[in-house]
Amino acid sequence: MGKLWKTALLIASIGFLITAAAGAVSATDASNSGPVLQVQENNETDELPVEPPTEESHPGYEAIQQEDDTEEKIELGEQLYFDPRISETGTISCNTCHNVMEGGDDSRPTAMGVHGETGPVASPTVWNSGFHHTQFWDGRADTLAEQAEGPIVADVEMGMPDHEAALDRVRAVDGYVEAYEDVYGDEIDSDDPDDIVTLERTVDAIAAYERTLVTPNSPYDQYVEGDADALSEQELDGMETFQELGCQSCHSGPMFSGQWENPESGEGVYNQHPTFEDNAQCEEYIEEYDLMENPGRMGVTDDERDEYNYKVPTLRNVEHTAPYMHTGQVATLEESIRVMSACQLDHEASDEEVEDVAAFLTTLTGEYPEQEMPRLPNPSGESMIPMDAEGDFEDMQEEAEGDEDDDGMSLLAIGAAIIALALVTAAALVGYSRYENQ
Repeated sequence: MGKLWKTALLIASIGFLITAAAGAVSATDASNSGPVLQVQENNETDELPVEPPTEESHPGYEAIQQEDDTEEKIELGEQLYFDPRISETGTISCNTCHNVMEGGDDSRPTAMGVHGETGPVASPTVWNSGFHHTQFWDGRADTLAEQAEGPIVADVEMGMPDHEAALDRVRAVDGYVEAYEDVYGDEIDSDDPDDIVTLERTVDAIAAYERTLVTPNSPYDQYVEGDADALSEQELDGMETFQELGCQSCHSGPMFSGQWENPESGEGVYNQHPTFEDNAQCEEYIEEYDLMENPGRMGVTDDERDEYNYKVPTLRNVEHTAPYMHTGQVATLEESIRVMSACQLDHEASDEEVEDVAAFLTTLTGEYPEQEMPRLPNPSGESMIPMDAEGDFEDMQEEAEGDEDDDGMSLLAIGAAIIALALVTAAALVGYSRYENQ
């Protein structure tokens, strides 16, 4: 065997084995790194200085109130809505992500659930959500009750292992069982808490409370009802611009969402966002705000025609629901107007247009009904949350981390073995080469 050939073989062997070892170590690093939301009569608006985009003012609670939405049911639903003890750690309630003490969302880009987990999209406001045809950005729930089921068992929200685990916590509190009996007594023929406290009744009560979250009598509503002085000159200019730009092609009707006359029907109103993705300004927004990172409604339907389609959100109280877009990355109302103008209307809005439209949108803020934190049923000295709930989670987490460590150590061991084999092979080849040369 020639000297050059033997040297080349030696170098190739060492290179191959070290490359394989490096790959094993890289795989270890990769395995540990993790993956990188009362119908008013039509008013005569001819005498108003600017024709409003709708003929109806806010429809009011009476438009969506259901016949069996009693005070007792609403009170029960409010308690459940505010009760964090239904979550795995006893720290997350419906109100955590949809805070009715403010804009009905949580003012974060994406909501934070149990153990600091965050979801993929921003929390829509719960205010006036009873007028929507569907719920969630992607419309995967038709009704408020269906929507209430999901977060209870979502690992990035309330994190319960299943609905029965959550219901068992409610059943353990006599005050809750009695409240269910008071509300649903006509349909209960058992004294077993398992038969009294059901998922259907739980989300039905929550939905009854959520339907009361309406904000009528905004300055815009007063204007539509005939008060010509309800809006300022700039707000009137903004209303004109809102219509001239075409904003109401999606944000139509008294809820400025394209939907209200057939609430909770499942007949969602969606629009593609972005629509004009080739607009140069929109291209910048897409990159800056990750507008195309989520498949939208296609994630529900598996239909490519639904890609990047999202439910049209209400503009009611929009000044209180920042940050904006489904990604929750647009910080201000003014910037959201620029984004929507470029990406939905193919128009680069001027500063004056942005300021005027923003002024008009603030007139859609209505009167929030007073909210008080409800007293939650609970016997003194007892808790709905097992004392070892957090410990169980930590045990599961440590077990998972242990498995990852074991996998990592296995890969490291393989890498070390390959390196050792490379050195042994190299030493053998060097020894053989010297022997041949003697």
